[in-house]
Amino acid sequence: MTASTDTLTQHWIDGEAVAGSGSIAVVNPATGQTIAEVPRGGRAEVDAAVLAARQAFPAWSSTPVADRAAAVLRIRVGLKARHEELAQSITAEMGSPISFARSVQLGMPMATSKGVAGLADGFAWTEEIGNSLVVREPVGVVGAVTPWNYPLHQVVAKLAPALVAGCTVVLKPSEVAPLTAGALAAISAEAGLPAGVFNVVHGTGPEAGEALAAHPGVDMVSFTGSVAAGRRVQEVAAGTVKRVALELGGKSANIVLDDADLTQAVKVGLGNCFINGGQTCTAWTRLLVPESLHDEVVEMAVTASAKYTVGDPTDDATRIGPMSSATQRDRVESYIARGVEEGAELAVGGPGAPEGVAAEGAYVRPTIFSGVRPDMVIAQEEIFGPVLSVMPYGDVDEAVEIANATIYGLAGAVFAGSQERGVEVARRMRTGQVDVNGGAFNPLAPFGGYKQSGTGRELGRYGLEEFLEVKSIQL
Repeated sequence: MTASTDTLTQHWIDGEAVAGSGSIAVVNPATGQTIAEVPRGGRAEVDAAVLAARQAFPAWSSTPVADRAAAVLRIRVGLKARHEELAQSITAEMGSPISFARSVQLGMPMATSKGVAGLADGFAWTEEIGNSLVVREPVGVVGAVTPWNYPLHQVVAKLAPALVAGCTVVLKPSEVAPLTAGALAAISAEAGLPAGVFNVVHGTGPEAGEALAAHPGVDMVSFTGSVAAGRRVQEVAAGTVKRVALELGGKSANIVLDDADLTQAVKVGLGNCFINGGQTCTAWTRLLVPESLHDEVVEMAVTASAKYTVGDPTDDATRIGPMSSATQRDRVESYIARGVEEGAELAVGGPGAPEGVAAEGAYVRPTIFSGVRPDMVIAQEEIFGPVLSVMPYGDVDEAVEIANATIYGLAGAVFAGSQERGVEVARRMRTGQVDVNGGAFNPLAPFGGYKQSGTGRELGRYGLEEFLEVKSIQL
């Protein structure tokens, strides 16, 4: 990222860059250096953006569906054209290793935007039920609030289906990693998106985020972030009884059965725990294994963890970069210390910075705990860092009980000797998505959680339906 320290990324309102007062520093977590600044927006900027979105809504919602889908595909073309620039921006603003930024941070929004645009033609926009004509119409103005861990994908996963549905959008991106959102706004304009259809207001959650969620001109809020922040969004939005979709945290369990391929289970499981430095809501942070296999699995995991090199995120060889910020580093370190205090056995890693990294960077050591009990804090709370808890179980019933014994229910995995047995256990897990024997990510499948992992679904047909109202017309 080559932005100078005096760069001010502006709001994007009604198709124009708008200067704002105050500023928020954007810090490269690998170096501790300020690389840009964004304005500190609040109620006034949110009011202006919502007004622009409301004024743009009638024309955009009446635009033919095929044209709306075509606009999403043009935005996708723009993302592809700026692929390397966007990847470098993500690496600079939140520390994702450049190889991961190129393949996943950019690959996912490319796949999800193409997928939802492809649904438009065959989607059941109308249907007849007896003497009723049932029509699906856009919900209206959407307030989108997104996190820092996937700063492009999390926006596109909301923006693309909202646009296809006929909604207009006001985005409040994370102030930790806001630069990619500014690039996306420029790309949307280049793609011919009409003014006011997509707006960006920078700022903090308590200021700009709450003003957006509470705004009477916003018909729906789509939020991705922590459980605590999601609760607050739901509380604030309740004043106007608007629709709220929440994609929150996770503490996902990877259940390894006694007949599983242990090599595959450990390799894939560790990869899904350490993905994006562990800063992924679906990360499989609990590895549940039969008691008789516990020590063997721990040894395999420790050996496999040596391949997860920590270092400069701009280096193609780096697999784990810094945490997104010094604050996030301190959070992860506090959980590692708590695990040691609670008596979990430290198999690898632990407190303190890894060797050979910049002292100014927000780095942590990839850590594996063994012999973790279900009642430990590290087994219950979302850490959001490269920390794996290996947990022994007696039988399958106990494994399922442990897997389900958190407030979360976002993702999970099962490794079994047969797909049939894996699916049987997966059906018993109270979670929104389960991968059996390393099943691949599907950008058209519904994504979302049970319990306090959220409400609603993203991606594919289910994600499109979130942005639609249903009306029945009796004939």
